[in-house]
Amino acid sequence: MYDYLRDPAAIYEESFAAIKREADFSGMSADMQTVATRIIHACGMPEILPDLAYHPDIASAAVSALREGAPIFCDCEMVTHGIIRRFLPAGNEVICSLNNPNTPQMAAKRKTTRSAAAVDLWLDRIENAVAVFGNAPTALFHLLEQIENGAPKPAAILAFPVGFVGAAESKQAMVESHLGVPFITLRGRKGGSAMAAAALNAFASLAQERI
Repeated sequence: MYDYLRDPAAIYEESFAAIKREADFSGMSADMQTVATRIIHACGMPEILPDLAYHPDIASAAVSALREGAPIFCDCEMVTHGIIRRFLPAGNEVICSLNNPNTPQMAAKRKTTRSAAAVDLWLDRIENAVAVFGNAPTALFHLLEQIENGAPKPAAILAFPVGFVGAAESKQAMVESHLGVPFITLRGRKGGSAMAAAALNAFASLAQERI
């Protein structure tokens, strides 16, 4: 028999105790500490904390939108599967249009990725929604472009594209934009669906607490 911790409650408690010991949350609000802790828990890397960047209004914006029943748009199916439905304060709809039958044709016509083309299917409902990116830099770039071109703005953007091509650049473009949309992101190449879903779940849990 291997010697390892088996009790779920003890595992949970020790995990968050380890994060508290190893991460420096100085200067962060209680809400943002909650969100950052969930993101760190999803990846096991307290060292990402200095690269976490966010708009000062992201917690209030995301929590308010979720409480008001805003839909949640995701760039990939893996993010949708990571969202814990029981945390959603208003039974919020979770939408991924990547596999919509119209998406491949749209992508081919526009000479872009399916992930970017799928964003166009969000635009009629994106106003005051929550947009979550855990995979595709092209999708984040395209949403920024559409907003700059006059598309409605989401209430919040949770941006965690991952990879070696465009991930760091798309997130930096969002940080440096003047679109006025509250956001949270992780600078650099790191990211992924687990972090994106963890961020959404954290905001949803905060929203539930305020009901």
